[in-house]
Amino acid sequence: MAEAAEGYKTILAPEDEFTHDPGTAENYNESMYFNVFDAGKRAGAWFRLGNRPNQRYAEMSMCVYFPDGRVGFMFARPEISDNSQMNAGGLRIDVVEPFKTLKITYSGELLVLKEPGQMADPKVAFRNNPRLPCKMEMTYTGVSPMYGGETVKADGTPLEIDPEKSFAKAHYEQHCAAKGFIECGGERLEIDGHGLRDKSWGPRHWQAIEWYRWCPMNFGADFGMMFNVMGDGKGGVHQSGMVFRDGIYDGIVAAELSSNWDANEYQTDLEAKIRTKSGKEYTVTGKVLSLIPLRNRRTAPDGTELTTRITEAMTEYRCDGKVGYGMSEYLDQIVDGRPLGRLAGY
Repeated sequence: MAEAAEGYKTILAPEDEFTHDPGTAENYNESMYFNVFDAGKRAGAWFRLGNRPNQRYAEMSMCVYFPDGRVGFMFARPEISDNSQMNAGGLRIDVVEPFKTLKITYSGELLVLKEPGQMADPKVAFRNNPRLPCKMEMTYTGVSPMYGGETVKADGTPLEIDPEKSFAKAHYEQHCAAKGFIECGGERLEIDGHGLRDKSWGPRHWQAIEWYRWCPMNFGADFGMMFNVMGDGKGGVHQSGMVFRDGIYDGIVAAELSSNWDANEYQTDLEAKIRTKSGKEYTVTGKVLSLIPLRNRRTAPDGTELTTRITEAMTEYRCDGKVGYGMSEYLDQIVDGRPLGRLAGY
């Protein structure tokens, strides 16, 4: 479990695997995310479902990195009437046993792109690429403890948050094994690999954070990592994460990150110097294998058009002589056509 700052504590219960009372915040979002990578096939996928019950819709995303470099993607905002289940847009998440086993299924369409960069303009991408029937079943089994939860005051009372400036009030993660299949357009991709899942709930605007670099990875069943470098909105950075090894999580206290970029200012490779609470040090390098650029747009109350870009990249990692796979997810607010994290040197 992640440690909270002095005067606070982090709480997490099996019931948190299920949906919560959304309260009255219009932008309440309950989100579950899963990724998986099959090292033998150099293929992977991620899935996310975010309920926004007070806005009467969900955010459904599904992404598949095929071994030949194609990327399959689908996004939808299906209507929902409440927050009673994680089941919308063809994507369903069932908790079989809290903290241990979850099952994810999908039935719908997948847009298959030979050139994933076309998704920078979704209208072009959906016009120029085929939408194929897709079916997915994946079972996730936890291989690590849980990491995170809801930070509350030492007496257990909740924190006061401003919904307009919130990204989530609670968040937890877990390294997992995952096994299943993805069928798309008559092809069947068997998956037997490892990944990371997370869950968050509370008010969320995608524009509440200037930029972040989120890098989860696995080097097999007994060695995984996640580090996050995030702009603090004041010109500084916040570094966090954990290393999973020897059956426990060791919190990350420093993650010095450098990235390289292509002509579109998408990440191509990265290096991170990691130091943990126990004093262990790691050097991690990552090479992007396949990347799809996504975006979220919102009009602020004052009429300003806000654009968030999220580059989702299947990445090959190396650390301690081991080769692993995971994501490099780079979120940036776009200002005057430039990503803020890139301008900050990350």
